[in-house]
Amino acid sequence: MISVALTFLGLLFVTFIIARVIPVDPVLAAVGERASADVYAAVRAELGLDLPLYEQFARYLANVFQGDLGQSVLTAKPVLADIARVFPATLELATTATLLGVGLGIPLGVIAAVNRDRWADHVIRVFGLMGYSVPVFWLGLVGLLVFYAELGWVGGPGRLDVFYEGVIESRTGLILVDSLIAGDLEIFSNALRHIVLPAAVLGYFSLAYISRMTRSLMLDQLTQEYITTARIKGLSERRVIWVHALGNVRVPLITVIALSYASLLEGSVLTETVFAWPGLGLYITNSLFAADMNAVLGGTIVVGALFIGINLFSDLLYRLFDPRVR
Repeated sequence: MISVALTFLGLLFVTFIIARVIPVDPVLAAVGERASADVYAAVRAELGLDLPLYEQFARYLANVFQGDLGQSVLTAKPVLADIARVFPATLELATTATLLGVGLGIPLGVIAAVNRDRWADHVIRVFGLMGYSVPVFWLGLVGLLVFYAELGWVGGPGRLDVFYEGVIESRTGLILVDSLIAGDLEIFSNALRHIVLPAAVLGYFSLAYISRMTRSLMLDQLTQEYITTARIKGLSERRVIWVHALGNVRVPLITVIALSYASLLEGSVLTETVFAWPGLGLYITNSLFAADMNAVLGGTIVVGALFIGINLFSDLLYRLFDPRVR
């Protein structure tokens, strides 16, 4: 826990330094270019920017630990309230993409390892390599052109069609969940059509990483003596591979999946921009263009805290699945 606390303090220190060295004047962004010198000085003093750096950092720490990330210039609302509003969209998208990546990536990685250096292995490796190589914004634009504009198989940008917005009560912020709670299958179907394509684009990159790591871990396990022993005992090949070998790689796979999930939560900026997905990534991007540094740094802190939290959670799962770690 000490290392987690130190990591979070390091994150706060880095964001504080970035806020002070970036060539954007937060006072000017708040008051506008036509404000008088007296107004400028008053706002600067109100923000505490006239204090020594160590006092500014102490005030910054106190505010963050009280849940105060400042006020957004763009929306004129507390940054934490803005993030609470937009984060469920990112959570829904990243979770769906991770489920696709795990559901397809692990089986493909196992199949590639079992068929090492055969055609199935080569096809899966090339497919995964394309996931690393193709720019996400290009893949998203092509997907919109083909599957939305030409074929009409999926919904367009956004989370819902315009005439469905605000129809159901937002309880969790997750439209798929809220529509099921409300029993509105029409809105659920519409939300599903909208999330399929961006989740598939993000899930493709998650699939590429997970399948590659699964293949590497499985190749190591398939050379172990216990695998040979299991085969000599007459166990079926399916049981040897999918129960014994895969069972022994589940612990390192936890870290692989956790890192993939965390990267989707923090790295979906381009995908959200292409698909006009109103999540945290799009919020940070719009705030950056508007020189709204409170929102940018608040979003950065939340993303960093999520990354730390997910890693901590994966460590706890380590202890659950592998008694030797305890």
